[in-house]
Amino acid sequence: MNEHTNDRVPFGFWVYLMSDCVLFAALFATYAVLRGETFGGPSGAELFSLPFVLAETIILLVSSATIGLAMLAAHHKKKKEVIILLLATFALGCAFLAMEVSEFAQFVREGHGWQQSAFLSSFFTLVGTHGLHIFLGSLWMLVLLFHLLYKGLTPGTRSKLMCLTLFWHFLDIVWIFIFTFVYLFALL
Repeated sequence: MNEHTNDRVPFGFWVYLMSDCVLFAALFATYAVLRGETFGGPSGAELFSLPFVLAETIILLVSSATIGLAMLAAHHKKKKEVIILLLATFALGCAFLAMEVSEFAQFVREGHGWQQSAFLSSFFTLVGTHGLHIFLGSLWMLVLLFHLLYKGLTPGTRSKLMCLTLFWHFLDIVWIFIFTFVYLFALL
């Protein structure tokens, strides 16, 4: 890679993150418009469990810390620490996803699927899109772990880790908005 290609990677990734901001802004706007449209079904206040969602939030925020520490370890060229911290981040991401899938499954078992009301459709779409991003970020993390194991901490691997770290932090910020506007506002 030449010097100009290296400059384009972070810029291109920031452009991608901004397009994801637009996607999530549209989903938040849709949810804001439809959150009261329950069609006689339950509202968020009746469905959501604050302690459960708070546990999810803590897990995701800790994962943000571990991936940040992985980036710091990469800066100090500590490959083993990077791998351990990425594995911890991966495990936390999987725990978060398991909790989200569990919440969705519980709602569906209780007869409150996405098709019941506009509120639930917008809820499942917003939260599910975030979950899909977490899933894809976790797959990306696995690929990066294999790169680290076989190629080491090359400039290219560090650049990929930087992009993944930005992506993961972005998802944490989106989750804070989801936690606040979807869950907390519903329970107030």
